[in-house]
Amino acid sequence: MAAKIPVEDLTQAQAKAELAMLAREIGAANLAYHQADDPEISDAEYDRLKARNSAIEARFPDLVRSDSPSLQVGAAPSEDFSRIKHSIPMLSLANGFEEEDITDFDERIRRFLNLPAGTSLTYTAEPKIDGLSLSIRYENGKLVQAATRGDGETGENVTANARTVDDIPATLEGAPEILEIRGEIYMSHEDFAGLNARQEEAGAKVFANPRNAAAGSLRQLDASVTKSRPLRFFAYAWGEVSEPLAQTQSGAIERMKELGFQTNPLMKTCVGPDDLISHYRTIENERAQLGYDIDGVVYKVDDLSLQSRLGFRSTTPRWAIAHKFSAERATTKIEAIEIQVGRTGALAPVARLTPVTVGGVVVSNATLHNADYIAGLDSKGNPIRDGRDIRVGDHVTVYRAGDVIPKIEDVDVTQRPAGSVPYEFPKTCPVCGSEVIREEGEAVHYCTGGLVCSAQAVEKLKHFVSRNALDIDGIGAKQVESFYGLGWISEPADIFQLRERYADDLLKLDRWGEKSVENLFRGIEERRTIELNRLIFGLGIRHTGEQAARLIARHYGSWTAFETAMEAARDHEGPEWEDLNAIDGVGPIMAASLVDFFHDAGNRAAVTRLIEQLDVQDVAAPSTDGSPIAGKTVVFTGTLERMTRAEAKARAETLGAKVSGSVSAKTDYVVAGPGAGSKEKKARDLGLEVLSEEEWLNLIG
Repeated sequence: MAAKIPVEDLTQAQAKAELAMLAREIGAANLAYHQADDPEISDAEYDRLKARNSAIEARFPDLVRSDSPSLQVGAAPSEDFSRIKHSIPMLSLANGFEEEDITDFDERIRRFLNLPAGTSLTYTAEPKIDGLSLSIRYENGKLVQAATRGDGETGENVTANARTVDDIPATLEGAPEILEIRGEIYMSHEDFAGLNARQEEAGAKVFANPRNAAAGSLRQLDASVTKSRPLRFFAYAWGEVSEPLAQTQSGAIERMKELGFQTNPLMKTCVGPDDLISHYRTIENERAQLGYDIDGVVYKVDDLSLQSRLGFRSTTPRWAIAHKFSAERATTKIEAIEIQVGRTGALAPVARLTPVTVGGVVVSNATLHNADYIAGLDSKGNPIRDGRDIRVGDHVTVYRAGDVIPKIEDVDVTQRPAGSVPYEFPKTCPVCGSEVIREEGEAVHYCTGGLVCSAQAVEKLKHFVSRNALDIDGIGAKQVESFYGLGWISEPADIFQLRERYADDLLKLDRWGEKSVENLFRGIEERRTIELNRLIFGLGIRHTGEQAARLIARHYGSWTAFETAMEAARDHEGPEWEDLNAIDGVGPIMAASLVDFFHDAGNRAAVTRLIEQLDVQDVAAPSTDGSPIAGKTVVFTGTLERMTRAEAKARAETLGAKVSGSVSAKTDYVVAGPGAGSKEKKARDLGLEVLSEEEWLNLIG
């Protein structure tokens, strides 16, 4: 069977198409897993999707999407529960699937810490429980609140339910004044079987698997129902603490055990990747006898001071990784090939499958990437799957793994029905009928309809109101589709005029009462005052993701400064253009997309109408406690000897500095190590302050 295309062999067009499908599939999986407690895919396969997504983004940083899964954690909390904001975010974990991934993880950490060659690190290794993440806060030894992960920043208040779980102590002796214990709610196989037997006897809902049963049981509005369910809890991490639990990860876990929490007896300290992999194999061999579900093994750097140095990426810690178990495959039939149109106009083919269970999850569709993939060709025109194309009626092998979920791996042409014909990609948009084009060198077809295409217009509006953009309560994907279909909204500014124009009409619609209408208008009014980064992200500018929007907002500080700069850079030249490209994390493709967006007459007019409805907040200066480099622009060049470039950059940003990739008259400091070349020369020619690494470290303390 043909292997998946390695990330290093992807063309930009292939990468773009794959990232679009990954965002769609992972977004749907987030909602199914975190809100509905009815996952369509396993935790392991979900995380492997995110790993593939991250690998592609690392190679093609300019293709990072505004809805990139790498910028998100979980899903928004359910409206059925009150919300609790986590004092320290509950982040997800990066993942590995092959032994090489774990070796690379160890090497990345040693490079980041600038450790001498041959130095071995000590890690903890423990089973990754397939359950529901929970954070429990104790104050003065008493349980005061418990919250689910939610979207990582805010979770659901399940305090009353957590109090009914036997493994969760109501009081602690000898605990720090403030202590947040984090772990996993789960259900054993035996208890799960007993629960389902009782449910079936009572004519009630039967659960698909222990994870669904555990999550559904904890997230009951009636705590007495939770109390009747056999839930268990493993502690493995912590959030806010008023004093350290220990100096090591393993020591902290031992302290949790002493406080009365259940911790996993299979946790072990290991030295180096070989030891980690050996313990992984041990746990994998014992998996069937554990009596509860696991989907991998989690590795963490044991030394907490090193964890602190390593820090975090946007949604994952650098010092931990989950080593996941392999995915499964199944054979099914393609019933139809359909085309979906995204907000950028990209046409994404999807195979509709005869439903089949893969790894405990029912799969009914699979990505087909693009026309070449369907035809059995790679980006260079070479055969994949030995040149076997994909047709309606074909029997195919599908799998759900770290590439896309699900994906067609191969075609059994021996079962191909007589009279089948190759699939012909549409020449016109299936939504608006506009011409479909495929530019030279691109793998993806695009609808030329623009805002004339309702699919693009609706998807842009959905993005605008989404959680990581303006996050307008009361209006989501379904409401956007409804209001657009009624002709009430066609661009973002229209949303803020709904009360003025359609308040009475809204009350006449099914399922819209006075309370829900008022909640909608309240949510809209609350978002008239909006942070600059959310607005930039919400505009849905191609190649400008959530993280990039934050960088841009921090760089310009205000909407006026940002808008003025985009206007001045319209010819892709001049100081404003150079300044935009100098933002660390903004490349020429993203810069061009930003500038061109503002010089499209339709976009410009729509943005002007939107700004009239909003109060865009300036970016507040970071609280850096008298940092000597707060607000300064720093460029690192040459080889650093005391720390890696990544650590130096992270430290500078923590202290409130802006790290740039190029030297200009606006640069405050250039930190030059051995081997510094043109950047150091330009800095000296401009009369800028050039520091050695030692001088830099003395400056920042």
